[in-house]
Amino acid sequence: MNLGKLLILDDDEILLRRLSKSMESFGFEVTAVSSIEEAEKIIEKVIFDTAVLDLKLADGSGLSIVKKLSSSNPECRAIMLTGFGNIATAVAAMKVGAIDYLPKPASAEQIKNALVDYDKPLPPPPDDPMSADRVRWEHIQRVFEQCNRNVSETARRLKMHRRTLQRILAKHAPRN
Repeated sequence: MNLGKLLILDDDEILLRRLSKSMESFGFEVTAVSSIEEAEKIIEKVIFDTAVLDLKLADGSGLSIVKKLSSSNPECRAIMLTGFGNIATAVAAMKVGAIDYLPKPASAEQIKNALVDYDKPLPPPPDDPMSADRVRWEHIQRVFEQCNRNVSETARRLKMHRRTLQRILAKHAPRN
């Protein structure tokens, strides 16, 4: 089953690889890029049906790509992914034409449902959702990596004590 051409834009190389493979297995023809510059170049050559865009990238915002996708194909359905979700950016994403806004970490199944079932009121709840402890742990790990594994900087950004963060980082990931 061919679900059309999908552009994935994310500067997290591991997420980009995993999401690309998953979306290909669902039936999308995937083009994966890691910067705004790469995305702009490929949009000039290819007309995409759908897109999964990271909000914050090293060289800009994924919001600018939503506009470019819409100008090349008004029917293109774009969703935004972000680890820094808030109401203001969700509203901004919808205003420029995104059809959905998902917080990271989002599963490939959630992303596929947002792209394919966008006109349905709400997708069904996941069969095995992540526990709150696991979501918290994933968020801490992501911020830790974004701070170049600097414990003090990570603790400051997460507004927690450095020793508390060190204890959390020393533990294994919680099970689902």
